[in-house]
Amino acid sequence: MYKRSIRIAIVWTYLLLMLSGCWDNKDINHRIMPVVLGIALEDGNYKAFLEIPYPKEDTFELRIVSAVGNSLNQVMEDMSKNLESDVDLLHVKVIIIEKGLAEEGVKDLFAGFMRSRDLSPKALVAISENDLDDFFTAITHETNPDGTGLLDCFEKNAGWGPQIALTRVWQVYRSIHSYTQDVAIPIIKLGSSTDWIQVGSAVIKNGRMVGQISSDETLLYNAFQGEGTYGKIEVLGGSSVLIIGDKMNHRSKMENSTPNLQSNIRLKVMLLETRGDPTVAEIKKELELLLTQRFNDMFTMLQTNEADILAIGQLFRKNLSRDELKTWRSGYFPRLNMDLNVQVEIQNTGNLISPKN
Repeated sequence: MYKRSIRIAIVWTYLLLMLSGCWDNKDINHRIMPVVLGIALEDGNYKAFLEIPYPKEDTFELRIVSAVGNSLNQVMEDMSKNLESDVDLLHVKVIIIEKGLAEEGVKDLFAGFMRSRDLSPKALVAISENDLDDFFTAITHETNPDGTGLLDCFEKNAGWGPQIALTRVWQVYRSIHSYTQDVAIPIIKLGSSTDWIQVGSAVIKNGRMVGQISSDETLLYNAFQGEGTYGKIEVLGGSSVLIIGDKMNHRSKMENSTPNLQSNIRLKVMLLETRGDPTVAEIKKELELLLTQRFNDMFTMLQTNEADILAIGQLFRKNLSRDELKTWRSGYFPRLNMDLNVQVEIQNTGNLISPKN
């Protein structure tokens, strides 16, 4: 009896050791690692595209694979069974949503991303103005053979600029379930002399595209997000400046159930070029007026669409109860009194002779 118990214990120990290993993992040589995932709607179903770099001699060859299904999981299963290796979506760096799908709504799609955990929540999200069939056909000829060209557009150490929104999967998911914070997603389309161009940002409210802001307005959005605004602004009237620093602070208060916000933006700029003979005071005034008008136009559109991509509602969470926060977008945000004060400081005038004061 004692020997029999020992044998059973040994067998169970052996089985447990087998189960504790990586028995269900597949070798890296048998996994396909796509860089870009595209998703569109086709006759009520999801159509997914994968941009997959394949090693070929001393370089890579891009391959585009697509499939259609009722759900994204079904699409991935169909792709995997028709490919020689298993599809590993955790390697996806950029997700491209077709504009029509964004206007229809992506609430269920992003809920699936977070629920399944097949995709990294840090993956970047963008919207394509082009039909994704055309878009992915074109990017097979991009200059980066490893498929990272699109990713480089959003990398801060590569092609990113302050006029481009940086939005990740987790931020879109958070905005869908937030009472006081919406999000902006960059919009791209195929270019003529370049692979693609930036055309502004989509305003996403509750997971659905309800409006669009320009690239110049996206710079102000990034300022509110704390992403930094280091970049060039062309000032009307024949001068251009480079923003080299920015600082923002807010003062919020409620008066008779009406939210009031005073925001101050301080920009440090360097003068790059001028035409004619404008004074420093004239350049400062013109830039302040330009940015104030640009912000007011954008803010009016956001209030009309009841979309708080600037996350102003976050500043009033201490003033409102949870039930009141539920109606922030429709009950409070459209009535918000906004006072923006832009202050420009020209720290230097570049390497040329300073203009007169």
